[in-house]
Amino acid sequence: MRLVPLITAILVLVSLYLIVMERDALLAFAGAAPAEVQPEDPTEDAPPLRVTVQRIDEREIESAVILRGRTSAARQVEVRSETSGLVVSPPIARGSSVQAGDMLCELAPGTRAASLTEAEARLAEAEINYNAASRLSEGGFAAQTRVASADAARQAAMAGVEAARAELDRLNIRAPFDGLLEADTAEQGTLLSPGGLCATLIRLDPIILVGFASEMQIDRLSLGVLAGARLSNGEEVMGRVSFLARSADPSTRTFRVEVTVPNNDQSIREGMSADIMISATATRGHLVPGSALTLDNEGRLGLRLVDDENRTFFAPVSVLRDSPQGFWVSGLPDPADVVVVGQEYATDGITVLVHHRNAGE
Repeated sequence: MRLVPLITAILVLVSLYLIVMERDALLAFAGAAPAEVQPEDPTEDAPPLRVTVQRIDEREIESAVILRGRTSAARQVEVRSETSGLVVSPPIARGSSVQAGDMLCELAPGTRAASLTEAEARLAEAEINYNAASRLSEGGFAAQTRVASADAARQAAMAGVEAARAELDRLNIRAPFDGLLEADTAEQGTLLSPGGLCATLIRLDPIILVGFASEMQIDRLSLGVLAGARLSNGEEVMGRVSFLARSADPSTRTFRVEVTVPNNDQSIREGMSADIMISATATRGHLVPGSALTLDNEGRLGLRLVDDENRTFFAPVSVLRDSPQGFWVSGLPDPADVVVVGQEYATDGITVLVHHRNAGE
């Protein structure tokens, strides 16, 4: 009787082993194949990406470069003394108009007149000695060395006279060109040393408009082209480009541009703000919305486009200039079907569901 429970236990263990460990073999023995798990197709029911596309044609960009600048004097100089002395002339008021050669500051001569008289006396003596040595040499009574020595003394005396006269000329400090005094000339009684400031002179006719062009703008400009400007007081002026820098400012990487404008009545002041518009070489590009610009995996700036089969692809672009409507870019086909909504979710080579939008929408 004790064998029955033992046999039952053995059968239960064998059944459990077959069911758990040898399930596939047991099902095959019984004639039933195990069910195969079918992999799910992740794209079977995935809807296509919906994007909005705008067709943009290449157009000619407005042929003008707009710069922000200021007015500057055509010439400006600080007139300084070349010698020392007391100012004996009365000061000239700031804002006064002066002509080239007008006296700005006159210095007291001191002993310079006496130095000139002494130099002239030495020259007269040297001339007499030289003439005497020359006559004696012609008669054979003096050596040529004596004549050469007398001539050297005469040349030195002549140089002394020229130096004394030049020193007297330095006492009269004159205007180097026509212009306006930016400040009063040196006050009477002021002691000027060499390099001392007598006056600051500026020339406002013509006036110079100074602006700074970017690397993309400078190649579109050329010398002599027409330019207009609106000044901070609302006045509009016209002129021509007179200077284009060849080297960029190291801090801003921009190029200096100068426009010369007539200023006959000198009504335009130095340092006024100006919006400068310069005629430039025309170029072509696409005007795209700023929101459509994106970056690819390599960090390049560009746009997502669709082809004739509604497949997306990336096109790198170069920004030519900005405008209130967007950005002018180059590097796109003509025409270009640009993805303007949904470009951030699209990748290259996928087929998308396209909704076309007109440029005015």
